[in-house]
Amino acid sequence: MTEIHRIKCGNGNCYIIENGSSGVLIDTGKKEYAAKVLEACRGYNVKLIVLTHAHFDHAENAAEISERLGIPIAMSEKDVDLISSNNAQQLYSDTFLGKIVLSVSLKDFSKRAMPPFKPTVFLHEGDSLSEYGIDARIIELPGHTDGSIGIDVETKHLIIGDALMNMFYPTVSMLYHNKKEMLESAKKISALGSRTVFFGHGKPIVNKQWIK
Repeated sequence: MTEIHRIKCGNGNCYIIENGSSGVLIDTGKKEYAAKVLEACRGYNVKLIVLTHAHFDHAENAAEISERLGIPIAMSEKDVDLISSNNAQQLYSDTFLGKIVLSVSLKDFSKRAMPPFKPTVFLHEGDSLSEYGIDARIIELPGHTDGSIGIDVETKHLIIGDALMNMFYPTVSMLYHNKKEMLESAKKISALGSRTVFFGHGKPIVNKQWIK
């Protein structure tokens, strides 16, 4: 039976998908949580790191964890430009709370440089993680970033990074690089029907209609 373990890293989340014999780490968190995430990985025979996108709060530990565990990093090719600079894809927000989050994020983007890493697996719509022992497939969810992706686990659980957010309340992404694509991705998630949605920020909830 496949299980998803949430690793709380401050106001963000990483996840381990595991089935008793293999595991995949989804996102790696900020550097302050490197030891916590590494320790969690050691219990589940983690074979791959998947980044939902390349913002530092999701990817800052990718280089260290990849090296320590000797495992590859997988992500969308469309987010590679963010590895060297999180400012490479400009972000916007429409809401009051979103603009506060955006202001804090932009300050962090400018002062925190991620340790460089080189992804060796590029993920696309429909790709399977079965090679790494996990029954899951990739869903492209652009908008928050060009290369944002989700992981659909056994058509029951959906890990979506920041394609949606539950930082203050469940909503479409408060920050976006491309608003039209972000809203289309929210509709795409709704169309998947019954799923438990696991956010990059906040507690999981049952999937719903995200745009009314």
